[in-house]
Amino acid sequence: MCAWNAQDYASHSSAQQKWAQELITKLQLQGHEHILDLGCGDGKVTAELAQQVPSGMVIGIDQSEAMITLAQKRFPPDQCVNLRFQQMDARQLDFYHEFDWIFSNAVLHWVDDHIAVLQGLKKGLKTQGRILLQMGGQGNAADYIEVVQTVLQQPEWCQYFQDFAFPYYFFSPDHYQKWLTEIGFTPSRTELIPKDMTHDGSDGLAGWIRTTWFPYLQSVPEDKREPLVTAIVDQYLQQHPVTEDGKTHVQMMRLEVEAQKQ
Repeated sequence: MCAWNAQDYASHSSAQQKWAQELITKLQLQGHEHILDLGCGDGKVTAELAQQVPSGMVIGIDQSEAMITLAQKRFPPDQCVNLRFQQMDARQLDFYHEFDWIFSNAVLHWVDDHIAVLQGLKKGLKTQGRILLQMGGQGNAADYIEVVQTVLQQPEWCQYFQDFAFPYYFFSPDHYQKWLTEIGFTPSRTELIPKDMTHDGSDGLAGWIRTTWFPYLQSVPEDKREPLVTAIVDQYLQQHPVTEDGKTHVQMMRLEVEAQKQ
């Protein structure tokens, strides 16, 4: 299993946090809801949810022990009385009839078995409870992935990726429409939303690669990881140069799903 660097993620996840804040507004919270944040990471988004439901409760779960440890340190229970964190696999959720909303941002493209996830979500929701999920979708980061594939075919790198399996799951709206209906949800929306992810120059792009594309880096010897990051950054910027404002841009495609438990 790939190991997250929790501190590194906290430093290079500003785009994910921005998109999560946009997603939170779509919940239209009243202040009393019980919410599950699926894949809470370092907890900063979960804490924002908790601030919006002072009479409710928010639970953040993540498979990564390092992420949960960091979240608990940053948001201790004596300071955040309506917020708690626990380590849990999204495919093995252990809640029953507890939540008004289940929220997830930038997580589920890491998970292979979305049917198991959705079955757990349905079990954890109250009657008429709702889900709002956003993840990498079909076509996500296509230009970036094309660059990575080009780099990995070079003689210096190809030897390390003979048996490498693509570590992400970018599904289409049609996949989710089918799964939701079969499992017992009434879909409201399943749509692909294009997003422009920006970073501060080449250094910001490199930090993002280290943080969220680490399965590639873990496939090469440790002393070759930084050279691989540099090779990807250089190749990408040849095709997508830094803009006049000093930003790099990666075109992303998000799959957003909203549905209600039947």
